[in-house]
Amino acid sequence: MGGHDAGSQHQFTGIAKYFNAYTITGRRNCVLLTYASLLGIGLFFKLKPKKQAAVAEKS
Repeated sequence: MGGHDAGSQHQFTGIAKYFNAYTITGRRNCVLLTYASLLGIGLFFKLKPKKQAAVAEKS
């Protein structure tokens, strides 16, 4: 029969229950995790304090 696999024949446990390639929910969770990771990395580098130039000592 046609249609997507709703995951009724797969019994996942552990992290595979939430992140898998067989169910629509599992695929969605993988995409959301990818987007959140990219956003987090981008925010980390945007908000990271800039390095200050070394101040020369006065003699």
